Amino acid sequence: MTRSVTDSGAAPADSLPAGPAVTQLAVTAEDRRVAWLATAAVGLSLVDAAIPSPLPGVKPGLANIVTLVVLARYGWATAVWVSALRVLAGSLLLGYFLAPGFFLSLTGTTLSLLTLGVARHLPPRWFGPVSLSILAAFAHIGGQLLLARAWLIPHDGVFLLTPVFAGAALVFGTMNGLIAAKLLAETPPSDSADA
Repeated sequence: MTRSVTDSGAAPADSLPAGPAVTQLAVTAEDRRVAWLATAAVGLSLVDAAIPSPLPGVKPGLANIVTLVVLARYGWATAVWVSALRVLAGSLLLGYFLAPGFFLSLTGTTLSLLTLGVARHLPPRWFGPVSLSILAAFAHIGGQLLLARAWLIPHDGVFLLTPVFAGAALVFGTMNGLIAAKLLAETPPSDSADA
């Protein structure tokens, strides 16, 4: 097949063979916001992974700060998107995608988000970022312990670690909630929250 070439060196469009139609997805402002927030959460997950821990599974959970801010500013649905992208991208970057650590993280995040989904309907006068963060931290570690018992360590002895993990959840949940509350107080909301 012979193609004619224009002065610029390119073949005219009508002489090129027809290919499959190209579909372009429209990128919305919401898509960009979710991508930036997920990037921040993934970055904090990488920082979390770099912090040495005396006991496997005891981490500050810094990415939960982003989840709390997103929940307060943009609603539960956006918080779910940001958290899901964080778990997926974090596991790929840290090399544990589809390994037990991925499923532990996914289970903890799922229970944490479900808890936040219910708790966000509680009176905000008594349930602000700190108390929501503590509830989410307890749900996260509870989900991980239940999965570990059901799948990885099929023995009730795993629950002997509950006081240690609960103490860590209380400390780190409080810390993350305080940071989230400070960020929410210092930065004005840009959009209304979605449901």
